[in-house]
Amino acid sequence: MDLAFTHRSWAYENGRGATNERLEFLGDSVLGAIVTEHIFNQYPDRSEGQLAKLRAAVVSGHTLAEVARTLQIGPELKLGRGEIATHGDTKDSILADAMEAVIGAVHITGGFALSGVFVHWILDPVILEAADLGAGLDWKSSLQEVTSHMELGAPDYACVTTGPDHERVFTAEVRVADQVLGSGKASSRRGAEQKAAEMAYEALVGDSTK
Repeated sequence: MDLAFTHRSWAYENGRGATNERLEFLGDSVLGAIVTEHIFNQYPDRSEGQLAKLRAAVVSGHTLAEVARTLQIGPELKLGRGEIATHGDTKDSILADAMEAVIGAVHITGGFALSGVFVHWILDPVILEAADLGAGLDWKSSLQEVTSHMELGAPDYACVTTGPDHERVFTAEVRVADQVLGSGKASSRRGAEQKAAEMAYEALVGDSTK
């Protein structure tokens, strides 16, 4: 399990070749297989597209990073000096990769019998919450579907970044038919764009129902 917490920056600085990247690769596939089978069986009335959105929401980097924070994985990570200086133990990308590596390590220990139990333990509440979100599973995809149906063309996103590396703030705007319909701020580009898309979606759907 120690290898699951070993980031490449630490391995490079300490002359070690082994990192958590191979475990991350395995964990990603194991996670996808377990979640896909579960939602396929659990939600028989959902279409392929709806299942794909649900799976994407559950196995996203942001979701895995939040789970890693809940499990307090950040303090356990072995990071190089550069990552420590930029608060790598709080970065979504590093935490999500470590979470996948932990899943990979659990799978090596006990196969799907054990990794299945572990994945369900950490993600079943997330799956239940995501399944109830509807359009909110992926606001960008939902906005794309609405603008296509209304023949308004594809949404156009613009994003700017401010703040130091360890406290980045992303501000996004989305234009539909040359009109800014939504904006949002978040600690990641994806998060900011999702918030902007949500605002635009609500504006279009609200207008269409008046």
